[in-house]
Amino acid sequence: MLFLHTEDFARDHARMVAAGVRFLEEPRHEAYGSVAVFVDLYGNRWDLLQPRSTE
Repeated sequence: MLFLHTEDFARDHARMVAAGVRFLEEPRHEAYGSVAVFVDLYGNRWDLLQPRSTE
């Protein structure tokens, strides 16, 4: 599994959608953070992930 970590999930998700990135699901908010699965040009699945702050 591949992970793309971000510090601003909403911003990066919106930019990726606007750029035509194909997400396989709607964003979800889990105990560990915000995540949405997308595919790259080669069919690899990635998780766009913003880990939950521990502060």
